[in-house]
Amino acid sequence: MTIRSRLQRAHDLVRAEWRHLTTFNPSTRRWHMAFSAALASGLPLMVGAWFGHLEYGLISSIGGLAFLYLPSTPMSHRMVWLMACAFGVAASYALGLMTHFLPLARVGVLALIAILVTMVCRFYRVGPPGSLFFVMAAAIGAYTPGTIEEIPLRVGLLTMGALLASLIAFVYSLQVLRLQPADPAPPLQAPTFDFVVFDAVVIGAFVGLALAIAQALQLDRPYWVPVSCLAVIQGVSLRAVWNRQFQRVLGTAFGMLLAWWLLSLPLDPWRIALLVIVLVFVIESLVVRHYGLAVIFITPLTILLAEAATLGHAPLAELIESRFIDTVLGCVVGLVGGICLHSPRFRDVLGGALRRRVPRRPSR
Repeated sequence: MTIRSRLQRAHDLVRAEWRHLTTFNPSTRRWHMAFSAALASGLPLMVGAWFGHLEYGLISSIGGLAFLYLPSTPMSHRMVWLMACAFGVAASYALGLMTHFLPLARVGVLALIAILVTMVCRFYRVGPPGSLFFVMAAAIGAYTPGTIEEIPLRVGLLTMGALLASLIAFVYSLQVLRLQPADPAPPLQAPTFDFVVFDAVVIGAFVGLALAIAQALQLDRPYWVPVSCLAVIQGVSLRAVWNRQFQRVLGTAFGMLLAWWLLSLPLDPWRIALLVIVLVFVIESLVVRHYGLAVIFITPLTILLAEAATLGHAPLAELIESRFIDTVLGCVVGLVGGICLHSPRFRDVLGGALRRRVPRRPSR
């Protein structure tokens, strides 16, 4: 290969990456959805600010993320679907809280949660964000300090946030179904072993590996590494995995600058609640159009949801640097996992071994 051909190939590669980076997807999402999602996450913080317990509002706001699983189907289907997802988020968080007192089991339990949740999401064809917020709730719970006696309180707070999200979703649905007809509930497709079982096992294994690496490196906030890994590895193709990895790292870099500026402002509980509402509204307006731009605002949002109760206890620069390292490490592990997941040779070797371990149905 000549030098000229290599330069041309590099030029074509750069142009292709730039095209993927600057492509905006069309969207029919109405502003009502973004506003309702912002209320689902922001109202619990306002209640917490009113009663002087911002830490309680932060837990409930995680439950409010269940709103993002609301489908565009008829009312009877969408509400049952949403409440099932709300229960799943609460159950994942409860399991995560329990593993806080079993440090040696954290990696295995989080990997198992990722496997089971991914299997369920793929069996029922749950769209984006897929298993992300279930695993995120479990990971945050696993690294939330506290006592065993506080577990029921915290699970109850998150469940209340999820119930509030369901109520907001009901009111939102009454309005939006007047403006546009609902999509028919999609029929369940026949599940395949590779799509439901094999992919879930590989994804869960790399989520556990990401957490194990984070713990081995003794990172201060290791829970964000498996979450970043899962966000990347969920791509439907290797191209999608690479795009998410690249956009997430780049978006996080710019998001750190935004987070640095926002967190340096004089923030009280009420300002934090309003800031979360604005950030969620912007994110839900952008994420369906351009993932990388949305990540810029996702970065300060996740820092607020996870760290708002302890802001000021550690230097801001340390917090920002820690989050960026966590994200990059998780993206690298997720990219490696995506390469394995979409490798035909890897699937043949590991898939065959996994199939042999599946119990056979008894013959009639």
